[in-house]
Amino acid sequence: MLIAAVDVGSARARAGLFSAEGRLLARASQGFAAIAGPDQQAGHDFAEIWRAVAEALAEARRQAGASPGQVRALAFDATCSLVVEAPGFAPDVIAWHDHRAIAEARELDAMGHEIVTRAGGAVSPEMQTPKLMWLARHRPEAWARLTGIRDLCDQLAFRATGIEARSHCATVAKWPWLPDRGGWQTDLMTRAGIDGFPRPGAVLPAGTPIGPLSAAGAAELGLDRDTMVAAGLIDAFAGALGAAPEMPALIAGTSNCVMATGLGPAPALWGPYPGAILPDEAVSEGGQSATGAALEQIRRLYPQPQSHDEILARIARAPDEPGQGVHVLPDFKGSRTPFADPLMRGTVHGLALDGSIAALDGLYWRAAVGIALGTRQVIAHMGLAPQRLAMAGGQARAPAMRQLYADATGAEIHWQPEDAVLRGTAIAAAAPLAGGLRAARARFARPVEITRPDPGARARREADWRIFQRLQEQRAEIAAMLPAQS
Repeated sequence: MLIAAVDVGSARARAGLFSAEGRLLARASQGFAAIAGPDQQAGHDFAEIWRAVAEALAEARRQAGASPGQVRALAFDATCSLVVEAPGFAPDVIAWHDHRAIAEARELDAMGHEIVTRAGGAVSPEMQTPKLMWLARHRPEAWARLTGIRDLCDQLAFRATGIEARSHCATVAKWPWLPDRGGWQTDLMTRAGIDGFPRPGAVLPAGTPIGPLSAAGAAELGLDRDTMVAAGLIDAFAGALGAAPEMPALIAGTSNCVMATGLGPAPALWGPYPGAILPDEAVSEGGQSATGAALEQIRRLYPQPQSHDEILARIARAPDEPGQGVHVLPDFKGSRTPFADPLMRGTVHGLALDGSIAALDGLYWRAAVGIALGTRQVIAHMGLAPQRLAMAGGQARAPAMRQLYADATGAEIHWQPEDAVLRGTAIAAAAPLAGGLRAARARFARPVEITRPDPGARARREADWRIFQRLQEQRAEIAAMLPAQS
């Protein structure tokens, strides 16, 4: 018996096959396109995403030598992108990082609703409620013809099964739905003009069975019809589930998210979200937008193709830390925590007219330092002082990055090598067969690698931290001199 997990990120669909005991047997990925639009719009084509999912699953099965009948369970995680089923609306996936709904988010802030409180007092345009408002106002013809509108992880499960259901994780974190306040917040939705969107089906906790694959889903995914699909999660939440338990989790991928339990509402902090991962815990999230995307943008500046692993390996071999004199504030896509300002932008100090490999390595590394210092600031804003921090996501694969985060935060980094995000989704898939989410997590647990702060780097990172804070002060001073942004 095998367990399948699918993770859909910002540019790739990844599939993993796990044994019933939680051992990762095969992993494959397939890319899909991002579609840029005007006014900070970004999207995808769901049909292309679905093809990438099917191809990644087929390749993972090929690697494992597995027949369709061996895969008994499946779950999906995805970015919190919004899938719009309406004739003529294209691209039909509004990407999670799309910022077209800034004005609508600000309007929500003024309503003083509990939804706003749990968004840290400032709703992000990356959430679904302002995007729904934008759609109703700016594309009324599409709004009137909606046949479905779902979070991406829910759309994947719906396409696989044909059964209407919503993930509790995605719904509580991104939609106007509060399980401890009666569910759908129709008072807010009526005020915002979005009460009419279709929302059939139950809201199911992660790891709850949705149903078997439909005939079409089985044929498209190359699996048997009796493969059971379970409710999934947003990708960062899946990473938190699959990372080391009993400590805050840092999910460092396209963006950075710090996930922790036991916190109350606070400015620029998302949550607490009851049951978003485990049914008896409320999760809060502090984050930084487009951190990994910033490193990817720098990678594309190199004159010859370079992978992130190649760049970081070269940096790790350098006798001296590259990029001395360069300092970066990495808020290129706005600030989630601690400033809750989607219009904030990054800063680079000390940049030279030098396009050499060495100079680009320096810029890459100093951007990484700025991102890690931003994570330190997020952790402090959350009121945490962790001695241990579980780490997952693409940035965690490189030893140099794990060491940087340990040095910047002062916490031990606990990293589970076998892909914590896919593992978290596999835990959700296996939960119905294993006696629940906690039992599945215990079965799927794997040893972690621990990276401890380097005492020799302390003085250097403290100097970086002081400069980081001073640059933020100077940015605020300059912003106060400029006309207000709209």
